Amino acid sequence: MFAPNEYQLLDFGEGRKLERFGAVVLDRPAPAATGPIQDSERWAAATARYERTTGNRGAWRAVVAASQLPVGWSVRHGGTVLELKLTPFGHLGVFPEQAANWDWIAERVAAAGRGIRVLNLFAYTGASTLAAAGAGAEVVHVDAARNILAWARRNAELSGLGGAPVRWICEDAVTFVRRELKRGNPYHAVILDPPSYGHGAKGDVWKLAEHLPSLLADCARLTASNRSFVLLSCHTPGFGPEALAAMLADAFDGDDMESAEMRVTALSGRVLVSGAMARSR
Repeated sequence: MFAPNEYQLLDFGEGRKLERFGAVVLDRPAPAATGPIQDSERWAAATARYERTTGNRGAWRAVVAASQLPVGWSVRHGGTVLELKLTPFGHLGVFPEQAANWDWIAERVAAAGRGIRVLNLFAYTGASTLAAAGAGAEVVHVDAARNILAWARRNAELSGLGGAPVRWICEDAVTFVRRELKRGNPYHAVILDPPSYGHGAKGDVWKLAEHLPSLLADCARLTASNRSFVLLSCHTPGFGPEALAAMLADAFDGDDMESAEMRVTALSGRVLVSGAMARSR
C-alpha cells in the first residue's frame, strides 16, 4: 500500500472524493462516493477541483483564488515512482486502489523463482509493469495510446528501471494477443485492466462486455504451457468480483480464482469501493 505521506483518501461523499497525492489535495468525481461529506473544512483547502463539462472531458480549477494548479509532480509506491498530471479526463496517471495488486504482482513474480515473462494489457502508465519488472520479470507492456506509453516509459526512468527488460508496445490489445498466438510466443502471466469502452491504435473499437471473453480465452492459450498467474481488474459497473472470477474461471478452464472489491480506506475509516479484481490464487 501507499505510505501515508505519499497518498491518502481524506474524505468522500455526495459523489466526490478528496485525495492527497504528496502535497497536492484534489477534489474530483467518484460515482461510488455515496453518503454525506464528513469534513467540509478539508474540502475548502483543496488544491484543485475537477468538474466534468462535455462527455468524458472536463476542467480543473484552483479552489483557492489566485493559486496556481500543479503542472506535474510524483508519488512513490515502494521503489516505483509515478509521475502525476492533471488531465482533461480527471485522471492523474495512477489508480491508488490498485496498490494492493502491485504488491501481489511483485510477490508472485518473486515467488516464481525463475525467468518469468509477463504480458500487461491496457497497461496505462505502467505501475503494474514496474511492479513486475522490479521483482525480476521480463515484461511486455501494451497500450494503444502513444502519449500514455511515453508516460509509462518516463515512470520507468524515474523508478530506476529504464534499463529493465520491458518491451513497450503501442497496439490494440486484442490485435497484439492474436499476433502473439500466431507467432507462438508464450507467456507465464497476464495482467489486464480493460476500460469499459475504448479505441485501439488503429481505431479498433473496444467494448468490454462484447470483447473481454474472447480476449481472456486468447490469453489463456498464450499461458497454457506454463502459467504462473493471471490478474484481471475492472472499473465498469456491473462487473463485480463474482462476475470477473466467473469469466476468468471460464476462460482458464476452471483454474482456482479469488476475487474482491478494490477498496480505499479514508481517514475516518470509511471504505470507498473503487472497482473489482479477480486473480489466480
